[in-house]
Amino acid sequence: MVTKRFVAVLNKKIEPGKVMNALAHMTAGFVGVAENRDEMGFINYEDKEGGAHVASKYPFVVLSAKNSNKLRDFRHALIERGLLFTSFTEAMTVGTYQEQLDRSKSTPEAELEYYGVCTFGEKADLDTLTRKFSLWS
Repeated sequence: MVTKRFVAVLNKKIEPGKVMNALAHMTAGFVGVAENRDEMGFINYEDKEGGAHVASKYPFVVLSAKNSNKLRDFRHALIERGLLFTSFTEAMTVGTYQEQLDRSKSTPEAELEYYGVCTFGEKADLDTLTRKFSLWS
């Protein structure tokens, strides 16, 4: 029985190329800051010739939110529950990484346009927080 999962909730209003880029950045960032990587179930799905195909044994569910405000609410719910997450905003898309840092730092959280939020945790906890979102299509 699956007890844990990765979940990414993406802003449906953002064009696919940009939101997929955000998903990649959030996922890489999440694995980079997570202290519980051993709990994430990364394994090598080795092929017959010994080739490595590393992935998590847990599901990675991609959901969609109608807009940035729904993502903001989801992010706040994760904060309230003390769950680790990463998020990606429009402020992180223009210029050099230093310009993106400066733009993020100068923008109030309430004014950020969210592209997505990514998290990992117990399936039951995340199901409760994500039932209002639909599968990405």
